[in-house]
Amino acid sequence: MRIGSSILGFAVLAIFQSGAALSDTVASPVAVVGAERAFAADAQARGWIAAFKTYAAPDAVVFRPDPMNAQQSLADQPDEPADRSLSWWPVWAGMSVSGDLGFTTGPYAAGDAAFGHYFTVWAKQADGSWRWIFDGGPRNEARSPLGPETEPTLLPMATSSAASSEKAWTEVAAIEAALAIAAAQDAKAAYLAQLSNDARLMGSPAQPAVGAGAFSAELDRRGATIAFKPLGGRASKAGDLVFTYGNASWTRETDVRRGHYVRIWQRQSQGWKLVFDEILAVPPSKPKA
Repeated sequence: MRIGSSILGFAVLAIFQSGAALSDTVASPVAVVGAERAFAADAQARGWIAAFKTYAAPDAVVFRPDPMNAQQSLADQPDEPADRSLSWWPVWAGMSVSGDLGFTTGPYAAGDAAFGHYFTVWAKQADGSWRWIFDGGPRNEARSPLGPETEPTLLPMATSSAASSEKAWTEVAAIEAALAIAAAQDAKAAYLAQLSNDARLMGSPAQPAVGAGAFSAELDRRGATIAFKPLGGRASKAGDLVFTYGNASWTRETDVRRGHYVRIWQRQSQGWKLVFDEILAVPPSKPKA
């Protein structure tokens, strides 16, 4: 399943032909930071179920535990009694230069009972509003040291583009196919060959990995080899940012596990680089009584 794509018009092509930098355009990650904060504020005002229903796009995807339509997953859940125990806030964000696709991530807390990091992919709708098309992240063993007052770090805007969403999708699909082949032999090496220096990795109970040393430690927590199968995603109109997700399976010691990966690729000056990756494991089935 592909969640949509469209062709970039002559305006952005003219930017390339004139030599202007893509980062000089008006799009900014600040837009999705604002959308995330409004989403979180709505959850505090009306309860998280009502907020999720409002801010999820019609084609949004969640893992329950396998991919399904978010609106369908929420349809049978009542808005009341309003549960306001869940709070979250953005600390890192990125945006396509065409201003139609972005993401945010940051800590969440369910009272004092559970902590973790969310990851939200945002898409601009036909009416100009922002709605999320994916939301999900791992639980952490400890509360994040980054509080709600943290000023979000912004991923630098792309300075290169595939010039259309279709071309970007094709290019990233080929890279992901090569990554899957390499990861089936050595997952850590496969990832290190694709990661941007300013990427984020998540999935384990540890805090999100930022920087080479943290990348290595997070990758060591995953399976030595991982099998990947793509399922869907979306490319930006400018062809500079691509969201993908799919199935993942691996063996940890003698434990066979499965889950799903979520990625953001950005087309940088040296080519496509992986700027975000998380693997969310499906909890093991409980033995029958």
